[in-house]
Amino acid sequence: MGCQERGFLAATEDGGNWDRARDQEATAVLIGGPLAPGINGMVRFKDVPGGVEVFLHVEGLPPYQPAREGRPPVGPHGFHIHEKGDCTVGDQANPFTAAGAHWNPDHQPHGNHAGDFPVLFSNCGLATMTFFTNRFKVAEIVGRSVIIHEHPDDYRTQPDGAAGRRLACGVIKRKE
Repeated sequence: MGCQERGFLAATEDGGNWDRARDQEATAVLIGGPLAPGINGMVRFKDVPGGVEVFLHVEGLPPYQPAREGRPPVGPHGFHIHEKGDCTVGDQANPFTAAGAHWNPDHQPHGNHAGDFPVLFSNCGLATMTFFTNRFKVAEIVGRSVIIHEHPDDYRTQPDGAAGRRLACGVIKRKE
């Protein structure tokens, strides 16, 4: 589905007529699970002309560990929108599976899911990032969750980019 079909504005000679009354914002409070209980942070989603601005601030990420003995590295961390807004821990060794798979409304191969985000680089446990996406509007993601994964996303392996276990989760809620 192209940008026009999804309701994104095309540039016009007069700069467009962005309807600010329809702007929406949402946030997710990230809480670390049993594998990384020190993680806490916030993700903000804001409708802007042409798409959504995503801002993340998170603290308590585990330190980088290089790949060893056939195991993938810990960090940079995969970061995605998941299908369900359920951050139930469940299995302590494999938490947050109740959040479901990566959100993929267009049934794209991994690396091109609407919920695929850039990886998070931890600097002494801190990551801050802002980016733009035209893959969705805020109204489409309210009620879903964001997940931080243990490993980097390779953007190739199907269906989840080999991002590994889920370290933190937050439910996306409309900002009133």
